[in-house]
Formats: sequence, structure tokens, C-alpha cells
Amino acid sequence: MSARHNSSPLTRQVTLTVLTLAAFALAIVVGFGFYAADQADNASLERQKIFIADGLKDQIATVQREQESVTVWDESVTNVRAGNQTWIEENLSTWMYTYYGHNRVYILDPANHPIHAMQEGKVVEASTFSEDEPELQPAIEKLRHMLAEPADASSQPVKMVAEDMVSLGGKPAILSVAPLVPSSDRVTQAPGTEYLHVSVEFINDAVIGKIAGKYLLEGARLVPLSQPAGPAVIPLVDSRGVILGYIGWDQQRPGLTLVRKVAPVLAIALLVAGGVLVFLLRRLRRASAALQTSQDQAQYLAFHDMLTGLPNRALFEDRLRRTLLFASQDATRVALLYLDLDRFKHVNDTLGHPAGDELVRQTAARLRHTIREVDTVARLGGDEFAIILLDVRDVGSAEDIADRLQQKLREPFKLIDDQVFVSASIGIALSSGSDTDADDLLRKADIALYEAKKNGRGRYQVFAGDMDDLLLRKRKVEAELRKALDGDGGIKLAYQPIFAADGRRILGAEALIRWGHEVHGALPAAQFIAIAEERGLIGELGKWALSEACRFAVMTELPWIAVNVSPMQLRDIGFAGQVAAILDETGLDPSRLQLETTEGVLLEHNDTIGTVIATLRQSGVRIVLDDFGTGYSSLSYLRRQSIDKLKIDRSFVRLLDEDESACAIVKTLIELALALKVEVTAEGVETDTQKALLVGMGCHQLQGYLLSPPLEPGQLLALPGVSSAEERSAARA
Repeated sequence: MSARHNSSPLTRQVTLTVLTLAAFALAIVVGFGFYAADQADNASLERQKIFIADGLKDQIATVQREQESVTVWDESVTNVRAGNQTWIEENLSTWMYTYYGHNRVYILDPANHPIHAMQEGKVVEASTFSEDEPELQPAIEKLRHMLAEPADASSQPVKMVAEDMVSLGGKPAILSVAPLVPSSDRVTQAPGTEYLHVSVEFINDAVIGKIAGKYLLEGARLVPLSQPAGPAVIPLVDSRGVILGYIGWDQQRPGLTLVRKVAPVLAIALLVAGGVLVFLLRRLRRASAALQTSQDQAQYLAFHDMLTGLPNRALFEDRLRRTLLFASQDATRVALLYLDLDRFKHVNDTLGHPAGDELVRQTAARLRHTIREVDTVARLGGDEFAIILLDVRDVGSAEDIADRLQQKLREPFKLIDDQVFVSASIGIALSSGSDTDADDLLRKADIALYEAKKNGRGRYQVFAGDMDDLLLRKRKVEAELRKALDGDGGIKLAYQPIFAADGRRILGAEALIRWGHEVHGALPAAQFIAIAEERGLIGELGKWALSEACRFAVMTELPWIAVNVSPMQLRDIGFAGQVAAILDETGLDPSRLQLETTEGVLLEHNDTIGTVIATLRQSGVRIVLDDFGTGYSSLSYLRRQSIDKLKIDRSFVRLLDEDESACAIVKTLIELALALKVEVTAEGVETDTQKALLVGMGCHQLQGYLLSPPLEPGQLLALPGVSSAEERSAARA
């Protein structure tokens, strides 16, 4: 009775206190809301300034990269030395304006005298350089000084380029000065004899708009010094600290916008909250008892993994930051290991999720028993673990521990009634000093783990600086490829016709994927296809190419169209169904589709690949082995997979004119195809002699630049026998 009696006044007291606080909070919420909105707007403005500043740095770097594409070139050195003004105009001046938008280009001889000048895409008198020389001279002298300095063989080569912000005719501009240097050992150049390439890009509204567009900022513009500068601006400052102008934009005010939008809803929410508060306060006694009971359990769950009892990601990251702080004070080093079980998904799929959970538990136990008590092992999720090693002397010490961990994990695991062998990939990153950041160390360990898995799994990899740059480049290409696949342009198909032995009748065409990048130009297909395979985009890219080729083939009289497919696509059991769906959607007869793949897929002993190929052939689709003769396939594999056609690789065809052994190899390959009763196509036919030899050997399908290069769809439709459906209808009418 006493407890119940005492709890009632306490509840009333808490109720009055909460209501008083609620009233006080309501009184200040409006003022605080506007204060918070103002702070949010200020923070947003600072981020916007950082975005624009970073974008400007990127634009300066872009100008340098564009300039480098013509300055590091044997042809540039030889033609400028020879005074070939026509070549200089086409390749070093007007081309920079037409292709990249550089407004002014000057070519200077070793004595810094102008020999060529271009302004706004037009060649002008070289003496025009004198008008801009006072502003350009400091950067030119800086580069000459850099070129005169002796190279230090023990250090990395210095990138020879001088850049600055300048004002020409009252307009701010990006200046980049680079020497014309050879790209190979075929051209020699003595120190001090370098010609200079001076490139200027004005910072106008178009350039500023491109910078701001990356960050979805509106109203970006150039603000002259004569106009008042508002808060949403950053200055354009040259190397002397002189402000040349400003970049301005329409400030985004997320805080104020949010306040305006949520104010009505907030008022209603406060009324509802008041009612809910009364209801909750009446249940305060029961809720407080339940909360007290579960407090310790919740504290544990918040920082530990339920399956293994190890620290979870939250506790791990807190310990890592604390460890780095103490290590910086004690001048010791910390090693971070990222560990991932190889093919963990296979265990889950074959033995079931209970076996997978047991594998994770046993792995956690082995890791705990292998490291020291002062070190930390945490489970980050799934089959991913992280290990913090204290007081590590050097990289070798961390590698020794990684090696012990891998040896321990290679011992067999007893899962239910099965004995399972697994391996692990480990990424290693070491702290570099007192300024080591936890997030940066996490990122480096993650990159090192990625490299370890990519290089064959079951191994460890220590982070190296070049991994960061390589991964960033791949991620950039990946992001741009995703945008292109989403319809942002650049990706298209070209079609190279395949001719009969007479060289006139078209038997079919091969679809070849092309990507015209807006910055880097035409990217090699092998390069971005490899990245697509590595980053999991090959399925989407292959589906796009197959759909596009089938839609085009339906509109033509081509007997068939050939499309390249990646071995990774053939490993997908659903690929045959995907092909069938595309054929059904486009209306293309399966017999008019040929899928080309490399002969390496025959070596995988993969039941999925065999099933997919068999399903495709049963539907009428034909399977072609591309680049035949360069791999390691055998007759038994060819018979088992029942291939429809072999394509002789261009590396053999190219040598037919000059190498008797190449003739013997090609003849053997053709006879092999005829013996297997499959068709044969020769790739890379570039001379009449090659064509005559191939026809004489019995090859009646020819493909190569002698007959036709890859063509745009419209160009292919213009060839005899490849008219479109509309043209056929018109002809019948």
C-alpha cells in the first residue's frame, strides 16, 4: 500500500513537470526553429562554396589533361621544330578550341618567342602574344625554371606544367603552360630546347554553369569586381592573391524551406503529441519498470553481435578511434585488418543458412583465439570481420598475423554433419602517424581487401597508394557507364558486315559496342567491358547490346546478326530466358541471332554454361566461338558443346601474307571446322592476298577492313541487300 501510495504523487509530479517543460518548449520552438534554419542555411552555404571550389579545381585539372593530350606527343615535337604551321593549327591550336573550348593558344620557341597564336578558334599574328604576355610571363618563367632544374632520380617524376588564374582583357581565365615533349624514345630532346604550349580557357558563364551543374546549383554566373558580391560567391584568386572576379550562384536555403513546409504539419503534430503525451504518462509506472529491466540488455545489444558475441560495427568504430588516439600519444602504430570468407554464399546455398551461421560462429572463435587479448576482433556483418592490432612494429608484423589467421581458417570446419574447407581474403592497412584518420584507415583496408579478392582470394594484401587512384578511376568509369546505360548517351552499336567469298554478297553482320565518352573520347571496348564485368554491370550492358542489335536486325534484310556475350552472362542460368524474352519482344526469329563468345568458356566444366548453351541452341539461336585458335580448347570440348561456327582470330589472318606457318595454322583450323561440320569465318581480312588464300582454303565467310569497316546503322542500311523494312514495303508498292 505504501509503495502504491508513494507512486501516485510521484506520477502527478512527473506529469506536471513534463507539461511545464512541454509548454516552455512550445514557447521557444518557433525561435529555435528559425535559429536552426539559419544555421542549416549557413552550413549549406559553406558546402556549396566547397562544391564550387572543388569544381573549379576539377576544371583546372581538366584543362591540364586536355593540354597534355597534345603536348606529350612525338608528332608535336617534330612538327613544331619543323615550323609546320598547318599541322600546328590543326592539332595544337584550333583543335583545342573546337574540341575542348580553349579560347587562346600560343606556341613559344625555346627563347619564349611566339611562333604561333590562336584566339577564339582563329589563327592570328604571332605578335598578338605581346598583348597577353605581361599576364602570362610569370607562369612561363615558372615552367622554364622547373625544366631547368636537374631531375632527381630517387624521387617520382614531377609533372611539368605551370598553371594560374589570370585576367586577360578584364576577363578571368584558367592558364596552363606545358612543354612539348616526346612520347617515346624515337624523338630526342635536349634540356632547354623545349617549345611551350600556352593554353587559356576563359571562365565564362558556360564554364561556370558546367561546374555548378555537377552539384545541382542554379543561377551560376560570373560576378565582375565592379558588381556587389553577395554571400553565395567564391573569389577567383591568382597566384599572387589578387582577386580577379567571383563565381556566384543562387543560394540554396534548405533550413528556411523546411521550416515553411513543415510549420502547418508541426502544429498539428504538437496537438496530437499532447494527447499522446497524456496517454503515455498514465502508463509511466509500467513502462519505466519494463525499461529498467531491459536497459542492460539493450546496452549490450547496441554494441555486440548477437550471433557471435563479438563487438559490432558501432563498438568497433568507437574502439578504432580511441585506439588511434592513444597510439598517436604513445607514438605507436595500429594495423587494421579486414577479413572476408571466400565463397561464403556457396556454403549458405548448399548447406543452408544454419550451417552458414555456424561457420560464422566458429570463424569468430578462431579469430578470437588467434589474436592477443589486447587486440579487438569485430563482426561487421555477414561473413565480414575486422581486427584492430595494437602496437604493430611494421608491415611485416601485420603480415605475420594475417598469415596465422589464414592458416587457422584453412583448418576444416565441422558444420552439422559435413566437413567444410574455406579460405579468407584479408586487407591490411597501417596507421601512418598522429594524423591518421579512422575513416581513412577503414577505407584503405577495404580497398586492400578488394584487391586481395580480385587477385585470386585466399590471400592477404597490404594497402598501397596506387590502389586508391586505380579504384577511384574504375569507380568513375563505372558511375559514368551507369549513367550512359540509363540513357545519358554515349553508348551505341556499330555493325561490321560479313561477306561471302565473292566479297559482294552480305551474309550477316556483327554488332560491335562503342562508347564515345564526352571527356575521354572513344574508349576501347575491352577496357570498359572489363570494368563492367568487374563491377557487376556486364549483365545490364549485355542486355542493352542484345536488345539494340535485335531491334536493328528486325528492320533489315540481314540473314542474321551476331552479338558478343561475356562468359559471365553464360554463367547465369537465367540468360537463356532473357534472350528468349528479348527475341519475343523485338520479333526477331531466333535463327537470325548468333551469340559469339570466347573459347575459354569451354574449359570451365560448368554445368550451368552447358545448360544455357544447349537451351539457346534448342531455341534456334546459333553459338559462335570468337577469336578461335588463341585459347586452349580441345576437340572433346568442341564436340560436347556442339558449337555452330568458329571464327579464326585476326592475329593468324594478319600473317597470311608473310608467314607460311600462319598459313598452315589457318588451313588446319578451317579443315577442323569443316570436319566438325560447323561454319567458319575469318576475321581481320585486310588484303586481297589474304582474301584469296582464305577462299582457296575453303573459308567462305570473310570479315575485315578490306571488305568493310564497322558501320553506323544508316551506313549499313545503304549497302545492297540490307534495306530496311520501310524500304522493302515501298519497293513492293
